[in-house]
Amino acid sequence: MTLPEDTKTARLDDQRDLVSARRVLQIEADAILQMQQALDGEFIKALDIIANATGRVIISGMGKSGHIGKKIAATFASTGTPSQFVHPGEASHGDLGMITREDVVLCLSNSGGTKELGDIIAYTRRFNIPLIAIVGKADSTLGRRSDVALLLPDAPEACSIGLAPTTSTTLTLAMGDALAIALLERKGFSPDEFHVFHPGGKLGSSLIKVGDLMHRGDEMPLIDQDTLMDQALLQMSAKGFGCVGILDPQGALAGIITDGDLRRHMGAGLLTKKAREVMTTQPQTTKPGALAAEALAQMNQTGFNGITCLFVLEGAVPVGVLSVHDCLRNGVM
Repeated sequence: MTLPEDTKTARLDDQRDLVSARRVLQIEADAILQMQQALDGEFIKALDIIANATGRVIISGMGKSGHIGKKIAATFASTGTPSQFVHPGEASHGDLGMITREDVVLCLSNSGGTKELGDIIAYTRRFNIPLIAIVGKADSTLGRRSDVALLLPDAPEACSIGLAPTTSTTLTLAMGDALAIALLERKGFSPDEFHVFHPGGKLGSSLIKVGDLMHRGDEMPLIDQDTLMDQALLQMSAKGFGCVGILDPQGALAGIITDGDLRRHMGAGLLTKKAREVMTTQPQTTKPGALAAEALAQMNQTGFNGITCLFVLEGAVPVGVLSVHDCLRNGVM
């Protein structure tokens, strides 16, 4: 079967597009590997300066470097390092006042000769504010006047005409990520701290703890093990969880009664039985510090169909109860 000419042309165009895209990715990947191998003590100096600062990391850059700078500032801030982007043009018209002696300034410029950065550079030198540069040329104005210069490799832009910032901006972004994550790991920044800065969206919901959602105190459906089943049913209905926890004389969770247990013991004498005669021993439980997503997965496990809530224990003592509906309402998946 012979393909129409326009179909052949379209397929050739598709192949050329893929070749172009792969070339771009290869050029940028090679440049990042080159930068990785060149990292040295200057990176550690930059990290030390940022770690020892009592203020914020002020990031500035013009044009495409400015766009990258905003993302780097956001990454620092979200990983526990206070950070702010200051536009170099606005800095020359009053925003230099946003920069204090306790701050560290991180300037981004591939050429190192971006004239709009001149006032920020001069300001840091005048007031002895540490200046770190991510720059492509060590002998540039920015490279010479900074306290630490993190050099980008002399790699070609991925743009076929060699003019559009592509490789250079990718390298700058990667260097910013390297600084932020190395600092995060040096400080031992924890998932709990990360959640403080990411309470919303899917990422935030994935970090919610059982203790953040569980019902406490009088909201828990609890009875002692010698309570008669007529009272157990009243407690189940009053608290609305479809279950009731059974306590032993020491206050530990001895078992649980669910709708399934009621069906299994259904008969004329059910209401005169004691809770310990009907309960399921060794029920599934969780802890306050567990991730809510883990607790939800536990409720949904094959072999535990029908579980819609878990008692939350500290040691053997119930301190809360978590419902599947609590998880779903809060976006836990």
